[in-house]
Amino acid sequence: MVKFGIRLLGTLGDTSYLQKLGLIAEKSGFNGCWFAHDPFQRSSWVSAVAVAAVTKKITIGYNVKPYTIDPSEVATFAIGLDELSRGRAVLGLGSHTETMFDWLGLGSADLVDLTRESVRLIRGLLSGDVMKFRGKVFDWSKECYLRFRPLRSGLPVYIPGVGKKMFELSGAIGDGSLPMATPPESIDYPLKYIRQGAKKAGRDPASIDCVGLIWIYVSKDGSVNKRALKEVIAYFLPYLEDEMISRAGISQKDVAPVRTALSRRNYKEAANRVSDKMLDLAVYGTPEDCIKRIESMVKKGATTVSVGGPLGKNPEEAIRLMGKEIIPYFGER
Repeated sequence: MVKFGIRLLGTLGDTSYLQKLGLIAEKSGFNGCWFAHDPFQRSSWVSAVAVAAVTKKITIGYNVKPYTIDPSEVATFAIGLDELSRGRAVLGLGSHTETMFDWLGLGSADLVDLTRESVRLIRGLLSGDVMKFRGKVFDWSKECYLRFRPLRSGLPVYIPGVGKKMFELSGAIGDGSLPMATPPESIDYPLKYIRQGAKKAGRDPASIDCVGLIWIYVSKDGSVNKRALKEVIAYFLPYLEDEMISRAGISQKDVAPVRTALSRRNYKEAANRVSDKMLDLAVYGTPEDCIKRIESMVKKGATTVSVGGPLGKNPEEAIRLMGKEIIPYFGER
């Protein structure tokens, strides 16, 4: 059975509204609710706690960027969220881009090393170990251990990332992998390296939850607010890999005007530079249209579908529509 998760972007509204959407998602049959911890966006920690407080079944995931937060803090927050949600917390650790951390002057560490060591330290703390450790990035003393017992020692850790090395790392050490699938037909590219990483580590690739992250805009009649979708695509487009965007017939030459506009902090112009052709990086239209695109990703091996983006003209109605017509279709498969 294919699982469905939802990523609630801060652009959808304030924390109270995201909390409302998280509750609607649970009632609509979504299995997980995720928040991205991006620099200068709404805090995933606050949003995750807000949704955990009003829900009962949906898992609560937050995707932490290891450049900005120390593993000791990541671990203790994860434990607190797990306690509040009664065992529903899921940790995402990694990044779909390193560019954002160059903004902060924090991009000197290798993302693969940083992620690998962070995961090791966090899992050690959760297991009750004394984490005296010296690696390429971290140098922890014998005083690095939890002063309390967590609810769970085996809290799931998912690895997002871009590039072959990060995909392989997610397969080697992650309980799940969170690759972008933009367009969804490109999911076979990261899956190849996720599976390779698992095999190299002596793991069964089938044991890893491969989550395809898509942008979506769904409506009953198929009408689409192209502008809303273009604004989301414009913000993230410069971080997408050639191997993925080329599946939609897009090249870095096409992306260049969007990147230039963003460098000037002109987000309106960046969205203007997103062509209608680039909309195919996302999934949009009627529920039937969306099912066809999602099904192509599932057939290639995605075990969970994670929807994000504008969702629809009215996010609340879009979530309910997905719960009524899209999620049940895959539940029958």
